[in-house]
Formats: sequence, structure tokens, C-alpha cells
Amino acid sequence: MNLTDIYIQEVTRRLPEKNREDIALELRSTIRDMLPDDYSEDDVKDVLGKLGNPAALASGYRDQPMHLIGPRYFDVYISLLKMIFPIAAVIVLISMIAESFIGFGGEEAVINTVLTIMGEGAWRIIEVGIHVFFWLTLVFVIIERIDKGKDQHPLSASLQKWTPEDLKNIIYIPKKKAITKLEVFGYLMWTAIWVTLYFYANHLVGIYEGGGDGLKFVIPALNQDVLLRYWPIVIVVIALEIGLALYKLLKGQWTKKMASFNATLELFATVVFIVIVSNPNLMNQEFITYMSKLFTISTKQFEIWIVSGVIIIFILSAAISIFDGFHKARIR
Repeated sequence: MNLTDIYIQEVTRRLPEKNREDIALELRSTIRDMLPDDYSEDDVKDVLGKLGNPAALASGYRDQPMHLIGPRYFDVYISLLKMIFPIAAVIVLISMIAESFIGFGGEEAVINTVLTIMGEGAWRIIEVGIHVFFWLTLVFVIIERIDKGKDQHPLSASLQKWTPEDLKNIIYIPKKKAITKLEVFGYLMWTAIWVTLYFYANHLVGIYEGGGDGLKFVIPALNQDVLLRYWPIVIVVIALEIGLALYKLLKGQWTKKMASFNATLELFATVVFIVIVSNPNLMNQEFITYMSKLFTISTKQFEIWIVSGVIIIFILSAAISIFDGFHKARIR
């Protein structure tokens, strides 16, 4: 374990992206100059101890001061904020989408419902962000004021005074191997989107026609009854995807075990959806007739094109995801 690399990572990750490389080089040079020629791990710990807590050192490099919440609690505060907000936003969005489509009666145009969800979703994310920011900030401001006058050294994630020994509890994560909270958020959002499309396909997927009142849903592309026959196995896929997302959030980096889990899920989900897509009764006959006339081809040829195209997309998407997972897991 290279304590120097981990220490530099802990300092630079708290700084703006544009400054990280230069400061990392400067820090590495400073640490090298402070070490003896034939140094040991104890010498490294001694030097890092003199440099101090990475959070405190990082605050010295930042342009803006931290007045409301001081260096002692600021790093813990930011870490909690980054962790809580994405989770709260995903929960709010998923619950809002489910609520909207469960109560959808088909009276108004689906496109209007989707636009309403997008507008409400943006507002609710802002609203939940304000609540998370306000209450978490208030808690830390109170803690900061209560703790005033005591030892003001910055705290580590364990809420203890930082020492070089804390670096041993931190796993060094290369940038290309890391899993960001934004990536987990996007993964969960994609799950929410395809689940909504799957269970409400007869209201969302199909042919729309423009009119005086805007777009109107005319012909559904898929038979909802056929889709609902497979709901138990689809629920299993959903549960596995949510489990993988939480696993990613917990680990924060790609591992061989995670890559294997991802590969198994991708293969399983691909087989499930290929079986569903291959069902000859899946597509609405009226939709097939309409589209075959539009492209001036036979209904059989149109079906073959659609089914083949969707299967190829599923296979390519799964292959890319599996390759990407194992590639990132091998990065050191």
C-alpha cells in the first residue's frame, strides 16, 4: 500500500478538477524532499503527520473560505451531502413516476402526461435538494457552534482526529475504476424509465398523430397482455438491477465480483427480453400493418426487421456493459 499516493488522492479529490494535477505534482515533490534517502513506512507516516489532515491541507489550497461550517466538520458534511442527495432524488422520482402512471386513466394525451412528469420531476428534485441541504446544514451548524472552543482539528470520516494510520482504512481508487454517485443515479433512472415503458407500453409506445390539441396516441405498438404474462421474471430483473445499483453505491469502484455480477445480470436480462421480443403475438397487428404500409414492405419483413434490430441492440448493449465492467475491474 502506497500511503503517499492515497494521501495525495485524499487531498486532490477535494479540489477543483483543473487544479488537481498541478497540486498533486507539488505535493509529491514536497513529500519526496521531506523524506530521507533510505526511508521506511514510519518515515512516510511521520512526514504525512507533519503535513496534517488531507481535508485541512486541501482547504488551504482552495480559493474560497469555509466560514459557515469550519474545517473540523466540513469534509464530513460534504461527504454526507453527496451521499444523501442522489438517493433522495432517485426515491422521489421513482415514486412520482409510479404515482403518475398508476393514476393514469387515458383521458389526456400521454405526451402531456410525460411533459408534466418531466416538469414536476425537475421541481421535486430541486425541492428535495433544498430540504436536504437546509436540514443537513442546520444540523452541522448547530454541532459546529456547540463544539466551539474544543480541539478544532478536522475530523476523519469516523469522527475522530485524523492520523496517518487512517490512510490504511482507505482504498486507493484509480479515477477510471471509480463509480460515481451520478453514475448510480443514472443507472437507477434508466431502470425507472424502462420499467415505466414496459408496464405502460399500451399508453406510451406506438403511433402518435398531431392535431389541434397536440399529439394524440393512436395505435399501441405492443400487446400489453402479452407483456404482463412475463411480469414475475421482469420483477426479478428489476430487483437485481436495484441490487447492483446499491452494491455500486456501497463499493464505489469496479471489482471482479461486481463485474461478474453485472455480466450475469446482463446475460440473464438479455435472454429474458429476447424471449419476450420473440413472442409472435407481442406486436399489435394494427401497428404492424400501419408501419409496413409506411415503409412499403410486407408485414412479415417488417416484423423480422423490428425483432432482429431489437435483439441486436440488446446483445450489443449487454456485450459493451460486460466488457466495460471487466475492463474497469482490472485497472490498478
